Amino acid sequence: MNARYARTIRRGVVAAAITSVALFVSGCGAEEKPNENKAASTSAAPQREASATQGSQGVAEPTETLALLKGQKGVELVINSAERDSGGFLTIKGQLKNPSGSSVLLPVEIRGDETEVIKHGLTLGGATLVDSVGKKRYYVLRDTDGRPLTTTGLDSIGPGKSTDVFMQFPAPPTSTTEVSFQLPTFEPATLKLS
Repeated sequence: MNARYARTIRRGVVAAAITSVALFVSGCGAEEKPNENKAASTSAAPQREASATQGSQGVAEPTETLALLKGQKGVELVINSAERDSGGFLTIKGQLKNPSGSSVLLPVEIRGDETEVIKHGLTLGGATLVDSVGKKRYYVLRDTDGRPLTTTGLDSIGPGKSTDVFMQFPAPPTSTTEVSFQLPTFEPATLKLS
């Protein structure tokens, strides 16, 4: 298993554990002596639950759109985040959307044309970042088995449907604040990096 993938899994497990503990702790107060002012205590509990739910939903569904790329047959790639991490990686997250009224097969060109990547099916392995100032091109990272560190198992998108996607690249230097994102069959887009 890839170390980056393991870190991502661990972060998810830690987040789930923290959420479980928070819910457990908030439920523990029910056996204590009832508060003399019942109306105040009952109204406080739903507010806490609502804010916890909103917080977890806010993380799951990004609202910011950094770029919108148009592809063949009306398919769109919406990029919601481009985050650097302390390990020296840049992770791009978004959705592939099909706003049309019929199912669309994704073009095989999006996986790239490297032999090692092709054998792992339809992925976003053909994506690249271009740093025009630093004069460098960054490719999607691969694990030790040659699998691209991106969403896999892509095939088609149903009418009006979307699929969450991610791609992981080596992070450009911190002095680089803007890169061009390119995916075969899609128009390029400029991404601002924080």
